[in-house]
Amino acid sequence: MGVLDGKVAIVTGSGRGLGRCHALAMAKEGAKLVINDIGSEWDGSGQAKGPADDVVKEIKDMGGDAVANFDSVADHNGSKNIIDTAVKAFGRLDILVNNAGFLRDKMLVSMDEEMFDAVIAVHLKGTFNCTKWAAAYWREQSKAGTPINGRVISTTSHAALAGNVGQTNYGAAKAGIINMTMTWADELARFNCTANAIAPMARTRMTMTGPAAVYFGEKPPEGQLDQFAPENISPLVVYLASDAAQGINGRVMSIRGSVFEVFKPMSIQKAIDLKKQWTLKDIQEKIGEFGDLSKPGIESPF
Repeated sequence: MGVLDGKVAIVTGSGRGLGRCHALAMAKEGAKLVINDIGSEWDGSGQAKGPADDVVKEIKDMGGDAVANFDSVADHNGSKNIIDTAVKAFGRLDILVNNAGFLRDKMLVSMDEEMFDAVIAVHLKGTFNCTKWAAAYWREQSKAGTPINGRVISTTSHAALAGNVGQTNYGAAKAGIINMTMTWADELARFNCTANAIAPMARTRMTMTGPAAVYFGEKPPEGQLDQFAPENISPLVVYLASDAAQGINGRVMSIRGSVFEVFKPMSIQKAIDLKKQWTLKDIQEKIGEFGDLSKPGIESPF
């Protein structure tokens, strides 16, 4: 028996890369899957049904059950159809993994409005769209007296936690996903649903197209641990989707090779209480007690 037996899951952007790895890992643990992917390139251009259909075939060949969906998460009504696809095909929805996305990297002064809007639309709005409709379904089921044990697992990034040159749009979207995750953790608890986020560090089409490709490097020789294999983080996704993770809510986690990370986003580094109103002179005198403030609080891994 698998830890996800009887569960129905949606993984957006699961035709390739991380999403495909998550979907296959969940299928191995017994979940029925909706494989959502528009089949675009790493920059969001083009469309093809092949990637989603191929993953559906992989799952069925291993004895699992899956259906394909080709709606864009950036489309508000289309994202509702993603949720409806799960309910129509399998009679329910238990797990939503928000993974779909693409990159349009540029330095700030060279990034145009379309580049910014497109990345915000697929990552930030797409995560909102799908989760909004999933939550609406769970609320409806809860009101009808159906027991709910829902899971939302969204995808953020180290670029949100530490910033990354050339990724104003992507970093902003991923930072917004962290905030939405913490908000949803409180809002969805009334329906017995949890919301968490993962921050992958993996070698995929997206990460191998820019300056970060140097960091991820080439695959190591056979038999050695590949620190950046996309399948490394999928066991965490499976665990967060399982009943065992009911007590984990509103958190950001990651697995990088052999390293398991749990983050505390936007935590207070240090606080000084003067017991009176602060003045400019007070700030000038006390600012040094906070240490070196010339760099972000979290170092970029790139």
